Order: sequence, then C-alpha cells, then structure tokens
Amino acid sequence: MKILGLDSSGLVAGVAIVEDNVLLAEYTTNYKKTHSQTLLPMLAELREMIDLDMESIDAIAIAAGPGSFTGLRIGAATAKGLGLALDKPLVEVPTLEGLAYNLCGTDKLICPLMDARRNQVYTGVYEFVRDGVEYRLQVVEEQCAIDIGEIAEKLNALGREVIFLGDGVPVYKAAISEMVCVPYSFAPASNNCQRAASVAALGAIYFAQGKTVSAAQHQPEYLRKSQAEREREAAL
Repeated sequence: MKILGLDSSGLVAGVAIVEDNVLLAEYTTNYKKTHSQTLLPMLAELREMIDLDMESIDAIAIAAGPGSFTGLRIGAATAKGLGLALDKPLVEVPTLEGLAYNLCGTDKLICPLMDARRNQVYTGVYEFVRDGVEYRLQVVEEQCAIDIGEIAEKLNALGREVIFLGDGVPVYKAAISEMVCVPYSFAPASNNCQRAASVAALGAIYFAQGKTVSAAQHQPEYLRKSQAEREREAAL
C-alpha cells in the first residue's frame, strides 16, 4: 500500500510517501512563502528523488482541516487535481488527528493547538491505546474551535498529564502556564508542527478501513466561517 500525504493546513507545507508502514520520503518547509509556491514544486522534487511513478500510489491523504482557509484550499485543490488526474481516492485526515499522530506511542494526553486568532485555537484532545503490537489513536475531545481558556478547563477536568504541540503553542504559552493545572510539556521541534508523514501514515490506516472519498467529493473542514463571511453577515 502506497499513500501520498499532503499537508498545507497551517504554517508548514509538507509532502510525503509512505509504503507499507515505511516512510520513503518527506519534504517539509516552514518558511515565509505561500503554499501555492511550494507544494507542487516539493512534490515534483520528491518524485524525482525516489523515482516515484504517480500511478503506483493507492490513495492521496490530505490534511482536511481545520486550519488556514487559504492553505486548506490550496491543499484541497492539489489533492483533488491529482485524484481526478490519476483516478485515485482521497483520504480525509482531520488536521488535528494528523498533528496528534506525531506523538504516536506516548502514554500522555495529546493536545494540538493551532492559532485560530481572536483568542481562539483549533484544538482537540487525543490519546494512544495499545492494540496488540501497535498503537491506535483515540479521540478524547473532538476537534473544535474554542477559547484557549475552555480547552484549559477541559484538560484540568481530565486530570492527566498532557503534551502540547502545534503553531498555537508559542502564541499561548503564557496562557497555558497560567491556566493549566495538570502536569504538561511541549513537543520537541522535530514533532511540534504538521508533518505530511503523519498524514500519510494515518491515511494508510484509514484507507485500509475504507474511509475514502472521491476527488470530486472532498471539501475542507473549516470548523468556522471565514473573516470575509463574518464581515459580510455583520454588514447585513
């Protein structure tokens, strides 16, 4: 099974190929360029480096949201275009589940934080459950857009040690220290941002479970309205 993973949901852009639980290649950038400038060139370079025949992939795993509205649209357009051209299914991986999968195997709760502006974060709470010789990602709190204080309250109520990761960590680090009462830590730089490898690896699991959509069916999961939509509604 060969899965192409794409993630442009946040500040990081990434592409990866996972085959039979082996990471063949991953290309990640976290730089001040739009994902429309980086995603396809990264994919082209990855293809050349590993002599990838695009027809050989089984599915395209895409970080489906939430996240940056522009980034999600760029990722969706790329995945849909490839899916239509290659006649391959898409696997929609919730962005925050992909982030949590970076920490596969930990016995602590995982709380990804993406800065959603206006003192809100895109977040959720996850844990890994041992399933034989493998670990299964389990949702404790579904992904949502909420105030940083609300997620702190949820974590305090759960009463377990937690690891934070994501681009919201540096933005809300002071708030975390003030509001979170349970033991906590922050993921290291190698695992604290979106990784297309995690999207591809989790996508392979979901693909095996039959969780696919056609390229035409895929739509990003925004979780909330865009600023332009909110301003238009306020003006009515």
